[in-house]
Amino acid sequence: MKKIAIFGSTGSIGSSLLKIIENDKKNFKIELLAANKNYKKLIKQAKLFNVKNIVLTDYNSFLIATKLLKNTKVKVFKNFDTLNKIFDTNKKIDYSMCAISGFQGLKPTLDIIKFTKTIAIANKESIICGWNLIQRNLKKHKTFFIPVDSEHFSIWSLLDNGKKNNFEKIYITASGGPFNKLPLKKFKKISINDALKHPNWSMGKKITIDSATLMNKVFEIIEAKKIFDLDYKQLEILIHPKSYLHAIVKFNNGLSKLLVHDTSMIIPIFNSIYFNTDKKLKSKNIDIEVLNNLNLKKIDNTRFPVIKILNNLSNKDSLFETVIVSANDKLVKLFLNNKIKFTDISNTLLKICSIAEFKKFRLIKPKNIEEINNLSDYVSLKIDSMSV
Repeated sequence: MKKIAIFGSTGSIGSSLLKIIENDKKNFKIELLAANKNYKKLIKQAKLFNVKNIVLTDYNSFLIATKLLKNTKVKVFKNFDTLNKIFDTNKKIDYSMCAISGFQGLKPTLDIIKFTKTIAIANKESIICGWNLIQRNLKKHKTFFIPVDSEHFSIWSLLDNGKKNNFEKIYITASGGPFNKLPLKKFKKISINDALKHPNWSMGKKITIDSATLMNKVFEIIEAKKIFDLDYKQLEILIHPKSYLHAIVKFNNGLSKLLVHDTSMIIPIFNSIYFNTDKKLKSKNIDIEVLNNLNLKKIDNTRFPVIKILNNLSNKDSLFETVIVSANDKLVKLFLNNKIKFTDISNTLLKICSIAEFKKFRLIKPKNIEEINNLSDYVSLKIDSMSV
């Protein structure tokens, strides 16, 4: 029986993982479920899977859950400082899924590494801003890492679980979002509802807006660069409207390999938790019609100007990635609150890349979580003072 922990169990990734486990309960024991505010869903999950430990990081939600579970065997924790009360480094659990969104996901990711044999990470911010810290802990505690984002899981699979390094270039794909064919003159009038209508994927609001600006692909390029230890020149984004093809690897022996799968995160999640087993997943037949019309195109920088941000990045890990992630988070929130226009997101991000006060962080490597969090808060306040 596999012992596992799920950080972000009430979100889309965590909920999808629990659906998989529900069909195979006899082979799993969930030691911990963690969420931010959604105590109702978390308690329901804990009861369904007989989980004895839960974490709620929102204090009011923690208090409510503590009261509701007072006369049960479920222990409720308010943060991740108590992981050593739940886990033992001498008896590592088998698998941990880290799917808490935002910067809040970095600390539990770093903290759980020493308690787990395998860690699957679905949190972009953790990898983008704190990869050098994660990598250090992975090596120290000999923990196996699996990337869960569909593009990175695809690359990881094509490279024989990230082991191969005999390649020249890697391509990841982008659907182009809802504005792939929208006339450029109409971009200034894009509404919140327009930007939330992704043609292929059903996701949360933040990631859907990132998909509309294509900022999500900027992040995925940064992630791939760090995970697979690449130069940015080895990576390229291709527009692929159907989201069926996820990655292409061109090897240095003349061969190229590509990986396709349906637009469902169940597939990389399933393969992460059943890695190195022969467990079967029922899936659709190969879509020949889509394969016959992949319709791959290079990125139009005029339509998706955030791609230019990649020209400002260093090949070394730096705090500048935290600047970009924090600025984008803030700008997306402003847009979703109807405070700025859609085009202001890209324009302001590019402006920030040219400001000397922020450019200096390209030369500074992250030392700890506090440094990353403090810079993130500073960037957010700085944007408040800017005339966006």
